[in-house]
Amino acid sequence: MIKSLTIPCKASSFYFKKVEGPHALRSRKVRMELTITQPDDWHLHLRDGVLLEAVAPNSARHFKRAIVMPNLKPPITTTAAAVAYQESILKALPADSDFTPLMTLYLTDTTSPNEIKLARKSGIVFAVKLYPAGATTNSQDGVTDLFGKCLPVLEEMVQHNMPLLVHGEVTDPEVDVFDREKVFINTILRPLVEKLPQLKVVMEHITTLDAVRFVESCTEGYIAATVTPQHLLLNRNALFQGGLQPHNYCLPVLKREIHRQAIVSAVTSGSKRFFLGTDSAPHERQRKECPCGCAGIYNAPVALSLYTKVFEEANALDKLEAFTSFNGPDFYGLPRNKSKIKLIKTPWKVPESYAFASGEIIPMFAGQTLEWLPSIVA
Repeated sequence: MIKSLTIPCKASSFYFKKVEGPHALRSRKVRMELTITQPDDWHLHLRDGVLLEAVAPNSARHFKRAIVMPNLKPPITTTAAAVAYQESILKALPADSDFTPLMTLYLTDTTSPNEIKLARKSGIVFAVKLYPAGATTNSQDGVTDLFGKCLPVLEEMVQHNMPLLVHGEVTDPEVDVFDREKVFINTILRPLVEKLPQLKVVMEHITTLDAVRFVESCTEGYIAATVTPQHLLLNRNALFQGGLQPHNYCLPVLKREIHRQAIVSAVTSGSKRFFLGTDSAPHERQRKECPCGCAGIYNAPVALSLYTKVFEEANALDKLEAFTSFNGPDFYGLPRNKSKIKLIKTPWKVPESYAFASGEIIPMFAGQTLEWLPSIVA
């Protein structure tokens, strides 16, 4: 006879379940299950074309909603383009999927305040993304002068409570790549917050102690940050161990161990200022393993397993659900999900690759064994 024991956890709606088999008293083997509100992904790259068709189902399998990045070729700079892109995403999903893509606009030097009005009225655009020109993949059309050319747009965003999502790096070649986030905070982000204190800002995929301290110093509810699994689990040594590791290369680049530890401490503290954003960024294998490889880590299939690993190792599983499922929608002013997802502590092996029409995609931790397996939504 199978015995099941449900253990409620304080300060959260999730619960553990320990499932014991008929010989549990002798073997003491207990399977642990963790049920939480279904998470959303507040920073996701889905690409387009055959790549979109290959990766969209993996995100939809675990996440209820996702903020979809607009850095396509050409970029999603208008509400009309966002509507068309959302339709493409929905067509790429399984027929029974209820995944909702939340769209964004790509900010440029010529974006108009009227476009912000159209975006808010559309009901499908939920944020505007700031890419400093040249900072990352497909950012060549990004902003060159935020305060000189984009201030009217930012002021309009304040009026419509439209968040600005920031890729927080300067692009000055004189600035060391490992210092670009810190310099961005000091020269752009801090002055922006001082100038427009009512503007909601998400500092995306933070990588440094400096970013943690900045977010924590700002008014709660106006400044927040997304955090990726790679920046919680890897430091910059992961780029070079056993030779150059192109599938661990992303932007912002991985940083020193002291920064990784600071980010782990921040997200597992229970702070409402930090929430899940995978920055899952698929590239075809040949575009990663080449003389000038693309930046981006494809983590959508493993992200929930890895976030759970981080919180378990920090003895903070009781704070996991807020990070994955509550802080993001609360910041965006959206309802929390009603559906649930189960995480079962059982070994499973990450596929070596995911094949699609034009090649294959290598996931984060390819071929490795992970301990937490996301199951069908309950």
